[in-house]
Amino acid sequence: MRKRIVIIGGGPGGYVAAIRGAQLGAEVHLVESDRLGGTCLNIGCIPTKTLLHTAELYRIVKNGAKIGLKTDGLRVEWPVLMKRKEAVVNSLVQGVTALLKANKVAVYKGHAVLQDERTVKIDAPTPQTLSADAIILGVGSVPVKPPFPGADLPNVLDSTAALSLPEIPSSLVIIGGGVIGTEFAALYNSLGTKVTVVEMLPEILPAVDGQIVSVIKKDLSSRGVDFLTEARLSEVRDAKKGLTAKVLTGQNQLEINGEYVLVAVGRRPNTENLGLESVGVKTEKGAILVNEHFETNVPGIYAIGDCNAQTMLAHVASAQGIRAVEHALGYRSFYNRKVLPYCIYTSPEVAGVGLTEEQARNQGLSYRTGIFPLAGNGKSIIEHCENGLVKIIADTKYKEILGVHIVGPHATDLIAEGALAISLEATVEELIALIHAHPTISEAVAEAAHAVIGNPIHWPPGVKKDIM
Repeated sequence: MRKRIVIIGGGPGGYVAAIRGAQLGAEVHLVESDRLGGTCLNIGCIPTKTLLHTAELYRIVKNGAKIGLKTDGLRVEWPVLMKRKEAVVNSLVQGVTALLKANKVAVYKGHAVLQDERTVKIDAPTPQTLSADAIILGVGSVPVKPPFPGADLPNVLDSTAALSLPEIPSSLVIIGGGVIGTEFAALYNSLGTKVTVVEMLPEILPAVDGQIVSVIKKDLSSRGVDFLTEARLSEVRDAKKGLTAKVLTGQNQLEINGEYVLVAVGRRPNTENLGLESVGVKTEKGAILVNEHFETNVPGIYAIGDCNAQTMLAHVASAQGIRAVEHALGYRSFYNRKVLPYCIYTSPEVAGVGLTEEQARNQGLSYRTGIFPLAGNGKSIIEHCENGLVKIIADTKYKEILGVHIVGPHATDLIAEGALAISLEATVEELIALIHAHPTISEAVAEAAHAVIGNPIHWPPGVKKDIM
């Protein structure tokens, strides 16, 4: 008899789990309260990267004299860009819809609640009840909204609102220097907005390798982005033009003016009003607790993606969804927690996988690093981006690759090589032996591997490689 799987949430975790479950022969039912694709497709990854793509092209062409481009009257037509953003999103939502239909997944629109361990109730125009052999929760996350005086003022934004402004702002104060805040800083700075980033911690992008952070921060600062670290927002109030953010830095209080204030201090699991308590599913600070198969303490109920708060990334949610549904259907599944790449779509791009140097040091590992500056890479110079690097962290004894971190053009694509290397437990010698095509930025990965055990081919001996 076919097993019946009910999935709550149609984001990158839920819809991928639904398709995989259908491929394995299950009868799959998916419930989504809003639009298929979830936060990532509708109000996160995809629309943000659509805007960043145009913003980067605009920045390159506007400053194109150095690369032989001269354009008179160049401007961003914001309404046209907004329409393109919606068109890209709608096209991909339609694609997800078609994929689910092609795989014969039954899709329901409405808010779903756990009624018991094997039953889901849908509150919709026509309420329905679905029974299941297994239930997968992929309900995602929502922006954190810290309380502060002025938080409800009209021009105080979250990341969703920042994607649909009526026009390009003249100035923007961003509260939070994590991935979301840094990407928005790069986006609006490229479009000509005066951007100030306020970060409570000693450094922006706290989970990223420190040398990589130094490069991207220096690059964005050179373009006019102001960073205030170890700084705390105390209040936002109306000003003659826009808003004034009061920020505490040590013993000093600064007042920063901005047309808008964007609050980007993180996200939290969207697990309220789901019926978890009535069924006995355990949570911690709103996150659903799961085992290595992403199964909760209640057998047959799984939680994937942002709602378990292990790693809030769309591709991780998809991987967890596949593993959860495979386990629910009795298949052996594998999820490699050591290989969870991250990508940051600033310019230059940032990407990493595996251990940072700080993590390796804190774990007491014996390791070596290899660094290759992109100033020595022909393709990077062609693309007019020399302020970048590739960094490899390897085990001292066997030279096994433990981490790869890149800041530079196409870093978000190149990181797949690092992820594969770590997944296969490759050594730096094996990476060196792999012939990389020329001219490509991927050559810098092999050069960084050379640097772990000696010196890169295309970098002078004795010249420091960690100062950009």
